[in-house]
Amino acid sequence: MSRQNSCSACRDGHGFAQAITMAFQPIVDVRDRTVFAYEALVRGEDGSSATQVLAAVDSDNRYAFDQACRIRALECAVDVGIPAMVSINFLPNAVYNPEHCLRATLAAAQRVGWPVTDVIFEVTEHEAITDHQHLLSILTTYRQRGFKTAIDDFGAGYAGLNLLADFQPDLLKLDIGLIRHVDIDRVRQRTIHHMLRLCDDIGVQVIAEGVERAEESAALTDLGVRLQQGFLFARPEVGRIPLTHFPS
Repeated sequence: MSRQNSCSACRDGHGFAQAITMAFQPIVDVRDRTVFAYEALVRGEDGSSATQVLAAVDSDNRYAFDQACRIRALECAVDVGIPAMVSINFLPNAVYNPEHCLRATLAAAQRVGWPVTDVIFEVTEHEAITDHQHLLSILTTYRQRGFKTAIDDFGAGYAGLNLLADFQPDLLKLDIGLIRHVDIDRVRQRTIHHMLRLCDDIGVQVIAEGVERAEESAALTDLGVRLQQGFLFARPEVGRIPLTHFPS
């Protein structure tokens, strides 16, 4: 797809054929027993899973897909009455010019009445970063426009500490691989302990994602991780705010 065509697709979001919607999953503060934010997770309006939707994304439609996800996340957040920040995943390789590619997002936020300061943009480490400096430009631009930023799946992907050294996001999400069985794994406990110290020193909040067991949550809380996300608290739901469960 040419740059001109991709910019048009990004601008109007009409180049992705499948109708999409969003499921929401809470990110909780286990100490305050409150919801910090809700992550928007793509689904097909026909009931397709995220995996099925993403299987239809290719180099010809990823620009439109990325923009459609942003717009639908804001629309769905308003429709279901999300009472906290909304976190949106984006594809860095689908952004040509950060300012230009934000126009439709800003217009959608204004149209539905959602403050940009209540939007978190998550960049996943699972997508190969083809241009590191371009990603830094995207993240810097988003911060300058008032959005919050997060590095997702930290510890499992391409960027790792190099990205964190060059850009300090508002939030860093520890990958599920670090969280699994943390209650019985001393190496994982020490790894997370030192990551928390590092992030505290540079002013970055840490979220543990993929928390599925009460024992994992308790171990993470003891380590100082108060922001957590996973099936233990709620599964993603479409069309309504999921009921959040806080274990005793």
